[in-house]
Amino acid sequence: MTSTMPSPAPTTAFTATPALPAILGTYKRQAPLFVRGDGVYMFDEHGKQYLDLVAGIAVTSLGHNDPGVMNAMQEALATGLIHTSNLYRTAPGEALAQWFVDHSFASSVFFANSGAEANEGAFKFARRWAKGTGHAAKHEIIAVRGSFHGRMPGTLAATDRPAYRLPFRPLMGGVTIVERELDELRTVLDPETAAAVIVEPIQGEGGVRVVDPEFLRGVRELTRERNVLLILDEIQCGLGRTGSFFAHEQIGIVPDMLTIAKPLANGLPMGAILVNDAVARAMQPGDHGTTFGGGPLLAHVAHHVVQRLSDPAMLQHVRETGAWFGEQLQGIADRTGQVRAIRGKGLMWGMDVHEPAAAIIGRAFERGLLLVSAGEHTLRFLPPLVITKDELAAGLVILEAAMQA
Repeated sequence: MTSTMPSPAPTTAFTATPALPAILGTYKRQAPLFVRGDGVYMFDEHGKQYLDLVAGIAVTSLGHNDPGVMNAMQEALATGLIHTSNLYRTAPGEALAQWFVDHSFASSVFFANSGAEANEGAFKFARRWAKGTGHAAKHEIIAVRGSFHGRMPGTLAATDRPAYRLPFRPLMGGVTIVERELDELRTVLDPETAAAVIVEPIQGEGGVRVVDPEFLRGVRELTRERNVLLILDEIQCGLGRTGSFFAHEQIGIVPDMLTIAKPLANGLPMGAILVNDAVARAMQPGDHGTTFGGGPLLAHVAHHVVQRLSDPAMLQHVRETGAWFGEQLQGIADRTGQVRAIRGKGLMWGMDVHEPAAAIIGRAFERGLLLVSAGEHTLRFLPPLVITKDELAAGLVILEAAMQA
């Protein structure tokens, strides 16, 4: 499987602006200005090429300027129907929803704009479902240690990152974080008060930690036993990232709700909540809404993307290339002596390093390699799923040099 070769620069010229007060400073943006992307590369205003092992934080799984994605966008634009609101039916949204129903446990789908919005909606859906169980106090959402579910009021309360939470206390009530231990969960999970448990099969922001499959199977059994919903958050680890279309397929469990987003439209803002029949029947008109979710442009592109990401050849490529990549990371660890641990699956890997991850990321950036962290001492690797071993090998050379500089 090969990625697209770099194409000529566009005729439109973009120039860098001075250090910006105009964009709110919630991110420490790295200079220089990026103006173009192609395949697994991004290019700055000076024409310098960067190998992208971030993919927009697991978003551009088909890479930049993918011909199929660009064609799908052109097809959608040619209709002139970019937005209708959800007051009206459109063919792309209905076709995409039916595709998910045909290829998952779900009986219905709700389209959103982002992963955080999908998780926030799932919490609402869980509480709406709980109202019909006969337990008036059934409302609690249970998350697990190491989780990251978003930065909105409900999802922030379920996110185990103290630095993110502290400035915004008091957080939304009715949310509890427990250890990744079944015994503690058994103690906390009261069937009269608990509405749902939410878990990431692989905790991305939490350090790329692969949650023990036996723990997840135990959570599924316990939630069924106590009539509590199980929400799986596959916003970062789903849609082909781990070598199966859904990460939970490798574990052998079926959730009641599944949240997805990041690569769903390969960079266009889109998320979704997949729900089973019990949750679907609990929801009524007016219970939830979104202005932009599932619009015809996004849905048409997403329909193309999910068919590509679910292709058996693509998933085989992710499994084989990911296993090879993990072996190469271990080789770097053995040679440098600067690595404490390596974790991952498919094309989602974390490497714990002794020095601050930001220092290595900065040196790699100077050499033309884009990396991202998952905590102060963890490098995270989330390349486009179309990346080749040769392209990864070039990145590994830069990575090792940056670690030894």
